[in-house]
Amino acid sequence: MAATAQPFQIAGRLTRINGLVMEASGIKLPLGSSCRVLVPGGSSVEAEVVGFTGDKLFMMPTDDVYGLAPGATVIPDDPSQPTPRTGERVEPRRRSSDRAKHLPVGNEMLGRVVDGAGRPLDGLGPLETKHTRSLQSRPINPLGRAPISASLDVGIRAINAMLTVGRGQRMGLFAGSGVGKSVLIGMMTSFTEAEVIVVGLIGERGREVKEFIEQNLGPVGRARSVVVAAPADTSPLMRLQGAVYATTIAEYFRDQGKQVLLIIDSLTRYAMAQREIALAIGEPPVTRGYPPSVFARLPALVERAGNGPEGGGSITAFYTVLAEGDDQQDPIADSARAILDGHIVLSRTLADAGHYPAIDIEQSISRAMHGLIKPSHFELVRRFKQLFSRYQRSRDLIAVGAYQAGADPLLDEAVRSYPALEAFLQQAITERSSYEDSLAALHKLFGAEM
Repeated sequence: MAATAQPFQIAGRLTRINGLVMEASGIKLPLGSSCRVLVPGGSSVEAEVVGFTGDKLFMMPTDDVYGLAPGATVIPDDPSQPTPRTGERVEPRRRSSDRAKHLPVGNEMLGRVVDGAGRPLDGLGPLETKHTRSLQSRPINPLGRAPISASLDVGIRAINAMLTVGRGQRMGLFAGSGVGKSVLIGMMTSFTEAEVIVVGLIGERGREVKEFIEQNLGPVGRARSVVVAAPADTSPLMRLQGAVYATTIAEYFRDQGKQVLLIIDSLTRYAMAQREIALAIGEPPVTRGYPPSVFARLPALVERAGNGPEGGGSITAFYTVLAEGDDQQDPIADSARAILDGHIVLSRTLADAGHYPAIDIEQSISRAMHGLIKPSHFELVRRFKQLFSRYQRSRDLIAVGAYQAGADPLLDEAVRSYPALEAFLQQAITERSSYEDSLAALHKLFGAEM
């Protein structure tokens, strides 16, 4: 009899589905646990525990919930076995003692496109990775991080010369829709000197995912890149997990001593996914419908990027922020500015005028720039912004002929210099401008010696 006995299986019952949230009773699991809801016919729906009250569990599905019925069986997921897609073989995950979800990482992922659960989307076969890593990492002691002391060449003249980015810096890319954000990201991934590029496409249109990989990233950029795609039609849980997974992959390469460029497009969609989950389980909204947990999760994600210990690798991160209606005071944009090390603002006015990349140099800033450049370089940047800003403030007077030459020497110089200043900030999509070339062009603009 003992040989034929079946092992005891802990299970619960599905009692309610309300919008995005499923409720179950008769089973107790910790937050973040994976479970399955069995569907008649032998299939199942994967879900994750996102909350509880009393004896009820709140779960969020990662798949479609069609076919589920009242009283469906809910069982804990086996963390040692991932869920493969139809016809796909996936290496077993190791069981972990920390109970957090573990997903594949490793050098074998370079050149691959995966979803938020680590499943290949590119049709190039299964991931043959040797390592897995927890999605939840411990915070790094801020005193144990190496300082930002070296610049990172991103291949874009306006950023290299005017908004110098350091290795381990976290920058925001603030833009509305249709102002060249994806093109600018594609240029950075193609031209940067970073050894590894990790791109998280979170909540974007599915069409844009393929276009970004084939057109913006290209074969050269893709060879040293890992793309995590969680499009808008995936569940909010997968969008949330996609951004965390991309950061986890970047952390793995940083721990290998690599210089990593991490791009999350976009931080706003990540916040929206958390808002959907939080509101669905009853968290009250506070600012424009965003609950408090959103503003707690943003710094928790961003602070995982940056430099590692002295002598190790770094994660230089760019987080795109969608300014709804071009409103720079959007709560997510405002919160992101406070936790990032600088921001690059893309202007719709410049984009409409055919000025690409449409970087608004007056509203943009790199907070780590002072410690990366020489005083002579900083003086040229200050002079550039002074002349550029002076011309912009007097643009209407100049256009209607109300300004008389000779009345203001600084404005006279700004009028003479403006065409060259404007040309300096523009760059073709296929043109790469290294850090040295960008600095030389800035010195040449003002006739200064290097």
